Amino acid sequence: MHVLGINALFHDPAAALITDGEIVAAAEEERFSRRKHGKRPLPFSAWELPEQSARWCLEQAGLTPSDLDAVAYSYDPSLARPAERMGLHDPWDHLRQEYAREAPEFLAEALPGLDPAKVRFVPHHVAHAASAGPVSPYPDCAVLVLDGRGECGSHLAGRYTDRELTVLAAQQLPDSLGLFYEDLTQHLGFLRSSDEFKVMALASHGTPRFAGRLREYVHADDRGGFRARPVPWTELVPPRPAGGAWHQDHADLAASAQLCLEETQLALARWLRERTGEDALTMAGGVALNCVANTRLWRESGFRHVWVQPAAGDAGTALGAAAHVAGQKDTLEPMPTAALGRGWSDAELRTWLERAAVPYEEPADIAETAAEALAADGIVAWFQGRGEYGPRALGHRSLLAHPGRAANVERLNAVKGREEFRPVAPMVLAERAAEIFDGPLPSPHMLFVHDVAAHWKARIPAVVHVDGTARIQTVDRAQEPLVARVIEGFERRTGLPVVVNTSLNTAGRPMVDDPRDALECFGSAPVDLLVLGPFAIRRGKAFA
Repeated sequence: MHVLGINALFHDPAAALITDGEIVAAAEEERFSRRKHGKRPLPFSAWELPEQSARWCLEQAGLTPSDLDAVAYSYDPSLARPAERMGLHDPWDHLRQEYAREAPEFLAEALPGLDPAKVRFVPHHVAHAASAGPVSPYPDCAVLVLDGRGECGSHLAGRYTDRELTVLAAQQLPDSLGLFYEDLTQHLGFLRSSDEFKVMALASHGTPRFAGRLREYVHADDRGGFRARPVPWTELVPPRPAGGAWHQDHADLAASAQLCLEETQLALARWLRERTGEDALTMAGGVALNCVANTRLWRESGFRHVWVQPAAGDAGTALGAAAHVAGQKDTLEPMPTAALGRGWSDAELRTWLERAAVPYEEPADIAETAAEALAADGIVAWFQGRGEYGPRALGHRSLLAHPGRAANVERLNAVKGREEFRPVAPMVLAERAAEIFDGPLPSPHMLFVHDVAAHWKARIPAVVHVDGTARIQTVDRAQEPLVARVIEGFERRTGLPVVVNTSLNTAGRPMVDDPRDALECFGSAPVDLLVLGPFAIRRGKAFA
């Protein structure tokens, strides 16, 4: 059975393909269109479909639209109500619902040969849940979904038994933890539905002195749900102009909101643990990308295992919708990796380089070449294999650097055009992680924060955040042998078993995806070495 999943309605449009229960391909439209998040989450953009990523998924499997058994669309307009009845203030939401109702015809036009009758609507939060529970390593698990909004809710709590979902609780709008955090993001001068991770980083610089006031608006109930109503933010702290300087009040407000979010999530998770008795909690929805909260859930919720979908935001609902429909016919295989996007053969990469007329070399061991450059304090742009599905660079589209130089945080943020308060992350071999980091292990998707051991903080200062934590990626040498050899080569030269890893992109741009993107980024940013498959391009030679 061939099922194509589609997310299109709000933001992060994406496509994913499941064939006979196996995840074959998944990619976000932004990686093709080069528009961050694909589009803004406005009713007027709801008609835009992930046409390029959908076509690529089919090409990856050698299929045509007529070969599909179903197209799963991650929203069911029949479940929605008028915005004013949901307590939302969006006079154009009816337009979004109309576009959703017409999605089968739009998809048939975008994918010639597709029978619109094959399009199936999957409730938004069911799609989120199915992106986590049934494709996780745990066929029996609890599942928690929290985001901004779906059709008429913002939350789902349930249980998967043999990969079959039972819904135990769902919070209706206007209460929404996702919208609570989005509103704060906008109040602090960042782009809502985009920059929430910046608020999480800023929170580490503050103290939660406004938490008592915020708890009046945001708190859990005793029924597996919560209250999260609009906050009069300006009464607490004046708004920060976009691009303006941040002050301690802003950091304190962010810390307060972060604490309230964590407290509410923790109460929801404990309720779910008590109701299900499961050992494993799986999570999806944009709120599940809050790695600080994820770690607190791991430590305090009572669940032994916490697994978060790497593409936890709306992009992941393309995979979840496909999994929900495919699972009705086929036995689903667990998600094998986040590297489900585009990739190129060595021959294809060589053709790109020759077409670009860039001087390059093909060293005997590209891992050792990269390790040598890193040990010499060079910044390495690392492009290998298939691109990642989700917002985290996991050693396929990465910028790598030396963690022992504290100045490299500022240096990388300057390369990427990021705010100075934002941290960068470490990669470490899975078998070495427990020596240096305290937290959930393994952590292959950078979705938790870990306390850095005291005697390591001075040795790897570039990856230690202001609160003494690091958002780590553990590297399994069986799954990522090339990255593992880079880390080993770096340790032989420096004595440090950790390498800085951040996404290969610049501010406001999607993560690099194809070779052209990599070359353009290399040409516009002060990167010392570009590794493109087995090939190395040195700045000194390329721009001599």
